[in-house]
Amino acid sequence: MSASSPKASNPRLRSVLGHEFFAPYQWKRRIALWSGAILVALASILFAKTSDWAYGLFEKLLTHGIWIPLILTPLVFGLLCWVTEGRLRAARGSGIPQVIATIHVEDTSFRAKMLALPIAVSKMVLTLLALAVGASIGREGPTVHVGAGLMHWLGRRFGFDDPKALSRFILAGGAAGIAAAFNTPLAGVVFAIEELAGTFEHRFSGLLLTSVFVGGVVSLGILGNYAYFGTVQASLPLGHAWLAVLQCGIVCGLAGGLFARLILLSRHGPLAAIGRLRERNPVLFAVGCGLALAVLGVLSHNTVYGTGYAQARAFAQNASDTPGQSFGVLKLLANVVSYWAGIPGGIFSPALAVGAGLGHNIAYFLPHAPEEAVVLLGMSAYLAGVTGAPLTSAVIAMELTNNQDMVIPIMAVCLLARAASSIFAPTPVYKDFAERMIQDFERQQAERQAMAPSSAEEIGATSAYGEPVASTETEMEESDR
Repeated sequence: MSASSPKASNPRLRSVLGHEFFAPYQWKRRIALWSGAILVALASILFAKTSDWAYGLFEKLLTHGIWIPLILTPLVFGLLCWVTEGRLRAARGSGIPQVIATIHVEDTSFRAKMLALPIAVSKMVLTLLALAVGASIGREGPTVHVGAGLMHWLGRRFGFDDPKALSRFILAGGAAGIAAAFNTPLAGVVFAIEELAGTFEHRFSGLLLTSVFVGGVVSLGILGNYAYFGTVQASLPLGHAWLAVLQCGIVCGLAGGLFARLILLSRHGPLAAIGRLRERNPVLFAVGCGLALAVLGVLSHNTVYGTGYAQARAFAQNASDTPGQSFGVLKLLANVVSYWAGIPGGIFSPALAVGAGLGHNIAYFLPHAPEEAVVLLGMSAYLAGVTGAPLTSAVIAMELTNNQDMVIPIMAVCLLARAASSIFAPTPVYKDFAERMIQDFERQQAERQAMAPSSAEEIGATSAYGEPVASTETEMEESDR
């Protein structure tokens, strides 16, 4: 460029054009993230629509006989467990622990196997199949897994192979997934910071916000501006009504912590026997879980199946037709046996349904408090107790119901519930599962390097799914084949 060139003779212009904002690498990353956010939003919308269709199919089956789930549900639960025994093992469970683990483990093969496109696709398909037979699961956790998988795939297609860069793509995909699943953009950002990453990275905050924003615009344009449970006009006046915060925080927090402890199936304590039973024959155990769910369905008059969205909405809106006083406890048990089965499926929506049912029970003892307000507190508290993420739970509850009048009571009840739940579950459930995966991976890596550093890697059995981790002798035999 000649000395007389305007660009060369204008140092201010040179300084502006040389700014990081105009760097080709930065624009390449922005385009990749924005494209990924659109892709995640479209996948989330498709997943939401097909999930409703799948559960609608199950409801049609119920019209032909209440006995059908007693046969169909156990068989499909066993099939789902068998299908996910091998290479599709990473498709099991909620999907959020897998995302947390891949953010913190920067191993290429580990990420590829946890977030591969076949895993993302199978996660969606198998979750739909589970909903089609009445599994008490949600689609939000799987949506986070799918979103992270799509973002990871797209990041690699754009040439971002650096582990740190891919961590940001995974985080953005998970955030966009939860935002699109609930149509709650703010909850997506808070969830990524509080639950997935565990930290707030200043330089990435803008990138995360724009990714969630782009995905939110796509969701808004296709589905419209709606609240998941509709607008809940509820408030909690000062006085005796605030006893609801104390009662919901303690009762629902303890219940949420108990649920987390039950699904963790630790190898020590009273749940160890159940864990060993599942280890011996996971497929047969899944069949038994399916039968238990079907029995609970009969006892509850078919109210505990599926995500629990309709029942939670009925409680939140104080509808005339609600599932009844026993719904909260029965739904909690349905969630436990569905998760014990080891099938793909999340716990967000079912947890909100349990919280709504428990809030409905607590409202019976608080005649001076508005029932809708107590139900909303119960939903928030139980979700905070299960996930161990009080801020995310508070934001989700407020965005799902389009209610800002109860900001302070909801935040208070979530903090109290988290404290109460720590009695049963000191470590948040997603973090606990993720730590198990990371520990098992690190142990397997160390053993493989000691025995056969060049051997091909597979995702072995992991205690995160409550299954036996392969012994050293077994792994040596496999490596010699």
